[in-house]
Amino acid sequence: MGLDALISKVPLGGDAAFPKDEFDTRQAKLRALLAEKNIDLYLTSGAENIYYLSGQQTPGYYVFQCLAIPVDGEPFMVIRELEAYNARANSYLERIYGYGDGYAPAQALSEAIAAQGWQGKRIAIDRDAWFLTVNIFQGLESVLGDLLDGSGLAESLRRIKSPRELAAIEMAARENDAGMMAGLRATRAGVSENDIAAAIMQAAISAGSEYVGMEPFVTSGPRSGLPHSTWRRRRVRSGDIVVLETSACHHRYHAAMFRTIAVGDAPQKARDWYLVCQEALNAAMEALKPGNLCSDPHEAAQAVIDRAGATEGFRKRTGYSIGISFAPDWGEGNIMHLNKGYDVELVPGMVFHVPITLRDYAKFTVAISETIAITQTGCRALGTLSSDLVES
Repeated sequence: MGLDALISKVPLGGDAAFPKDEFDTRQAKLRALLAEKNIDLYLTSGAENIYYLSGQQTPGYYVFQCLAIPVDGEPFMVIRELEAYNARANSYLERIYGYGDGYAPAQALSEAIAAQGWQGKRIAIDRDAWFLTVNIFQGLESVLGDLLDGSGLAESLRRIKSPRELAAIEMAARENDAGMMAGLRATRAGVSENDIAAAIMQAAISAGSEYVGMEPFVTSGPRSGLPHSTWRRRRVRSGDIVVLETSACHHRYHAAMFRTIAVGDAPQKARDWYLVCQEALNAAMEALKPGNLCSDPHEAAQAVIDRAGATEGFRKRTGYSIGISFAPDWGEGNIMHLNKGYDVELVPGMVFHVPITLRDYAKFTVAISETIAITQTGCRALGTLSSDLVES
């Protein structure tokens, strides 16, 4: 029995996150861009873009998969045969080409393109996709000729979330609230970082979260002063600062949050700097409104930090867009940043994670963040937990 006959046993779109019209609308917007740029066929192998445009999701995206969307006609997908079944369940794609293990992905894609009649046409490929290897790209060009650069086309559409996308992020925020609350309650002297991480993940998953794009960050004492350190069996001690950064995922849409706990007699400098973080976050939120640029919230937060004399403790961007993600990140890659010189205009429907962190390196970090949606008149935080320093 052929693959088509086998996968036809799976209900088309039976496990899709959204109704078909949501993906039809997204594909129509992409086709308008293709027509504008005189592109006949768009190829993307990025897990996030594939999900955005078709609904297909799998933790097996480490094996090459590619969604092809023509400027006029039906989309089709080339994917590992083992994944073709869930591609049919998660999407509404009628044309799925599965290739067997050991078969060259570039050859499989080239054959599908030829079968669909697009060989020799103007084909653009998403060159920024993480799992488009040099070998696969060169293999495609050897058969298809020069490929146009389609990087950023789908990402430009993902900047502004639809009502269904915003609802999914809201759900992720509720699930993340549950995880963060469990982590805060678990944090006290004598408890290991692993115990705290386990409490966070158990609560978020029980609340409805799917697997997340990146693990929670749970770090205490001097290790908290190292950027992106996370649990490693250390036991919390009295006098520690403990930092938790968590996320949850709903229909692959993420929400994230930072909170800080002072355990016992924590350093006064840390307490003072936490107040600076709160003020900087509030300043950023005041600037997160339609008509401003993505650089404005960063400049507002940076000004607060500079006035407090804490400039050296804040050597990063103020935030980044958040939404669809697969490992290894819960952010949206390079779609949008809140940073100096980034002149993209803020509009309703954009969503950002805004982490304000101050580090006394190798001593402690204090941090606060919110996942924030741009509204018609300003912005709103999607998390519901208090932003005050937690005492334990």
